[in-house]
Amino acid sequence: MTIDANTPDEYIEKLPEDRKEAVSKLRETVKKKLPAGFEECINYKMIGYVVPHSLYPDGYHCDPKLPLPFINIASQKNFVALYHSGIYADKDLHDWFVQEYPKHVKTKLDMGKSCIRFKNVNTIPYELIGELCQKMTVENWINLYEKNIKKS
Repeated sequence: MTIDANTPDEYIEKLPEDRKEAVSKLRETVKKKLPAGFEECINYKMIGYVVPHSLYPDGYHCDPKLPLPFINIASQKNFVALYHSGIYADKDLHDWFVQEYPKHVKTKLDMGKSCIRFKNVNTIPYELIGELCQKMTVENWINLYEKNIKKS
């Protein structure tokens, strides 16, 4: 499901009714808990939280004109997704999240490399997502990105 929007508010306005509340609450959780320095925007046609060029002029290695992505929220065809680049780049963070998830949600974790899929919007663990957001600062993410992901 692709949503053409210029702002996060417009993105949410265009969502189907059954997704608006969950995506809004997920957005508010991320905005509240994410350390200072990340900026909210529309990135890859999703709600994004990025390291702006003012803090990381190199931008994203795949397209340096884009800011360095960190978290995205999207309403996909069959689920709401949270994409967290830190989980992909940091095994300890990934392992922490995988261990904590069952303490918050009774259903099995549905997760790809950086994508956490929520097929049932009523079981999104907002408190856990808030904790996840607090685990990495802009500086931590830039260092991890340069060490593990960025290609020379």
